[in-house]
Amino acid sequence: MDLDLNLRPLGTDMSCSPIKDLARSSKCSGFNRKECTLSFFSAKASALPRPKAYTGYGSRRRKALLMNRTSTITAAATETFVDIGKEFKDEVDFIKAGGSELEFVQMQALKDLQQLRMADQLQPIQQGEDTLDLIVIGCGPAGLSLAAEAGKQGLTVGIIGPDLAFTNNYGVWEDEFTALGLENCIEHVWKETVVYLESNEPIHMGRAYGRVSRHKLREELLRRCASAGVKYLESKVERIVQETDRGSVVLCSNGMLLSCRLVTAASGAASGRFLHYESGGPEICVQTAYGIEVNVDSCPYDSRTMVFMDYRDYLGGSGGEPPSFLYVMPMSPTQVFFEETCLAARPLLSFEKLKERLYTRLEKMNIKITEVLEEEWSYIPVGVAIPDTTQQHLGFGAAASMVHPATGYSVVRSLSEAPSYAAAIASALRAKPSNQLVRISSISAKAAALEAWSALWPKERKRQRAFFMFGLELILQLDVNGIRMFFNTFFQLPEWMWKGFLAANLSSAELIWFAIMTFIVAPNDLRYRLVRHLMVDPSGSNLIRMYTSL
Repeated sequence: MDLDLNLRPLGTDMSCSPIKDLARSSKCSGFNRKECTLSFFSAKASALPRPKAYTGYGSRRRKALLMNRTSTITAAATETFVDIGKEFKDEVDFIKAGGSELEFVQMQALKDLQQLRMADQLQPIQQGEDTLDLIVIGCGPAGLSLAAEAGKQGLTVGIIGPDLAFTNNYGVWEDEFTALGLENCIEHVWKETVVYLESNEPIHMGRAYGRVSRHKLREELLRRCASAGVKYLESKVERIVQETDRGSVVLCSNGMLLSCRLVTAASGAASGRFLHYESGGPEICVQTAYGIEVNVDSCPYDSRTMVFMDYRDYLGGSGGEPPSFLYVMPMSPTQVFFEETCLAARPLLSFEKLKERLYTRLEKMNIKITEVLEEEWSYIPVGVAIPDTTQQHLGFGAAASMVHPATGYSVVRSLSEAPSYAAAIASALRAKPSNQLVRISSISAKAAALEAWSALWPKERKRQRAFFMFGLELILQLDVNGIRMFFNTFFQLPEWMWKGFLAANLSSAELIWFAIMTFIVAPNDLRYRLVRHLMVDPSGSNLIRMYTSL
């Protein structure tokens, strides 16, 4: 049965009726009530009560940023009309930024969650500022954490970017966040985490999972930046206009020119205007997820347990489309965050399709929504090329392809590697044998960059990535039954193996043992697929090459 939600004022109850009635609605989305062309999906987007957890975009500046995009939403797909040559380096960069789903990616990024203003917390970068040791482009978790750690190393650091809130709901393993000293930034912890594959018997992971407070994490990273003397400029970076042995000059959209010894792009996956990437390799694939935080009459899931993946079939078949699973964070017996997630697809699975699947699933589970508090659109490019590690400009976070290719996770890796990467940058900028920082004429910026890149992407990391890419390409070829078979095998492995795989901290040698154990535990069908994939798929030959040539 198709699902529709009647249009009602904010805070009122809502009920279900056929989705075809919704398609006839001419209402415009609550997020963008002007200058939009409506059809099937935009009507559905407006069908929910407007979220109460945030207040829309809240400022003319944010509205202007969104309205710069002229778009038409059709029943088949979202076609966002963007001058790729002006906004992005190329089509690959456009796809990394959101591609056909760019409208929704921007709606997610531009939510006004009333978080602290960066300009109120950090000293400003002034016109005519002395040459900085490091400029970080981008103010997300990766950029803020690197800037703070570089400042702690004694570098003069500036961070540049729009002052936007942290808007994504980050889920983390409690033990990993505690190890980072960020346990106070977790707002809710589930002591048990489960996976459902086909039967109603869950797989118990035996590991606590937490939801990060977006406000607290941003406040903590800003506090660390302020303590380390990091300076801030609220501006977009247009380009890096000069590159010499002495350093680089950054051109900002407000016309300011800032010089620095090294510049690091931490501006998200679509950073092609600042960084060069290796050529060749597979096309980009994307992890997409559509989520809602809602009040419900009741929830069939135990509120003390987090559901990491629910691959049970409530959808009656997906018509050959990529499989998706349900991710559930019960905040209470009647308040729940539901998210329908496609682990990876090429081409991507649209937010439209994910939203349809989510509501169909919830309806068949007899979950009645009484109020929608927030919508979420998650778009994560996975399996992208790594940066050219011989270039003078540095990268970090998603800009440096640090997203786990097989899971889509990256925040914990960025936060955990920021101290060592900052130390490597500082070390590269020091005169030898002195431990004191030297002036820019004393060491080549290119030489310093090469040293820093080698710390971020050593040969060992490249071997690990080749293994993860092999796994990603296998997942892309599996239907829902194949996915269930794969994860049933995965969670039968020794706990340290699957935990290490998810955390991306298994060594390349340990990953070989991971592969051997997977082959031993797997049923014959999966064994055949693994061998064939290794022998036939380009990711298999690349894996062999990386392990034998480095």
